[in-house]
Amino acid sequence: MASHQVLGKKGEQLAADFLRERQYGILHMNWRYGRKEIDIVARQDNTLVFVEVKTRSGQAFGMPEEAVHSHKQQLLLQAADRYMEQYHLYPDHIRFDIISIILAPESAPEVLHLEDAF
Repeated sequence: MASHQVLGKKGEQLAADFLRERQYGILHMNWRYGRKEIDIVARQDNTLVFVEVKTRSGQAFGMPEEAVHSHKQQLLLQAADRYMEQYHLYPDHIRFDIISIILAPESAPEVLHLEDAF
């Protein structure tokens, strides 16, 4: 596995742990529909939450959340529609969040949770 994939997996696990600590129920991780992927599907009370996790080892290329551009958002919306169809879910509320993580060497992880990001 390439180093950026290892970094991404570490970030996704940190994000899931972060959400669990805040009483989110994790329904799926790395759910795929064709070439589209939802990093984390969670539930918070009556809200179904689709989470995109972006992890970087530093800020040299900008903040991680800046990588969730409009095309990526559209892919997530399409995948979320398919997810709800497949599992016959009709939640009162849905939300799209971004969890931005910086895992700099020899530093504590920096986690930023952007609720209702798009």
